[in-house]
Amino acid sequence: MTDTSNTRPVDSEARETRRSRLQRLMRFIPLIAPLLLWAVPCWVLLYAGQHWPLPVTLVGTALFTLGLIGMPLAMVRGHGRRQQDRAAIIGDTLLGTSWVLFTWSVLLGVLLRLALTVAGVEDSQGRARIVTWAVLGLTAVLLAWGYAEARRVPRVRRLDVQLPRLGAGLDGTRVVLITDTHYGPLDRARWSTRVCETVNTLEADLVCHTGDIADGTAERRRAQAAPLGTVRATRARVYVTGNHEYYSEAQGWVDLMDELGWEPLRNRHLLLERGGDTLVVAGVDDVTARSSGLAGHGAHLAGALDGADPDLPVLLLAHQPKFVDRAAAAGIDLQLSGHTHGGQIWPFHHLVRIDQPAVAGLSRHGARTLLYTSRGTGFWGPPFRVFAPSEITLLVLRSPQQPTAP
Repeated sequence: MTDTSNTRPVDSEARETRRSRLQRLMRFIPLIAPLLLWAVPCWVLLYAGQHWPLPVTLVGTALFTLGLIGMPLAMVRGHGRRQQDRAAIIGDTLLGTSWVLFTWSVLLGVLLRLALTVAGVEDSQGRARIVTWAVLGLTAVLLAWGYAEARRVPRVRRLDVQLPRLGAGLDGTRVVLITDTHYGPLDRARWSTRVCETVNTLEADLVCHTGDIADGTAERRRAQAAPLGTVRATRARVYVTGNHEYYSEAQGWVDLMDELGWEPLRNRHLLLERGGDTLVVAGVDDVTARSSGLAGHGAHLAGALDGADPDLPVLLLAHQPKFVDRAAAAGIDLQLSGHTHGGQIWPFHHLVRIDQPAVAGLSRHGARTLLYTSRGTGFWGPPFRVFAPSEITLLVLRSPQQPTAP
């Protein structure tokens, strides 16, 4: 567990500065990224001393050019106003492919050339061609494995979480977390059913969904989301919005989750009572809600805790880990979040760290607050997960207090 309890105000200021720089950089990424993702592998695999026959060079260059042009066009048609699912699938797949190809063209291109040189392979053309075939082979393996990982039912991750203020009567409370299901262009209704069946084997007291249910409106993705109505919990099923809901008529998702029997915790809380002790279960809208323009949507922690006894422990649902700064300031005991996907395709997690205080797992923030960040249950966009497996999380809450003898 990462301990950040000694974080000083200057650390928060530095993080805000990094976020500001990232936001400025993000303006140029749509223009620069496609060029880098396709041009760098093209040069490494075709023009870095391989001296391929002319037909090979021409065909390879044509394929990279088609990727460079086709990827952004397909993504605009798929994720823009037209919302064409087939185009989205093509664009997303090309994006994931280019990211893996770019990553290993750079890493393996450098490391393998160095290793071959040290090993005494003097033929520069031979070294260059070995690098090309190695990069293409590794990329193919990682994409096939990553696709299988993305499409499989997530493994269950179990951990005990001790909350110092949790009463003995609540010791052993079972909280299941799913998040970032991202129902989308690829129809995953069957996968959704199997995920919900797995959740039901965990005998949860509380089941939480911390947002990013889908990419697309509730009307378009209803069939994929419908199995969520079969999820069982002994006490409650609760949900908060993620940023992707605000790209797709968020109120429609709030209404659908309510229809499916989930309680949308939109800046409100409920009480979970057992054995004479009480846990406050609160939730807030995503931090992007205020800028969405939807009336009444916005992250309001004070509103979520309004009327709650300040001496009671609080479990907070907030889609993005970076909300933990506000949670820690308010003395929240445990925040559950998603959003990061654990990076989804290595090494993207290094970029996620620029914007978020945690990428995956349990971390401490301030004197009291714990944050659990899930790697997510589904995937966004590229149908690949590489070194960032999805998860269904079972958190068993533990109390340091001993049960009262009968």
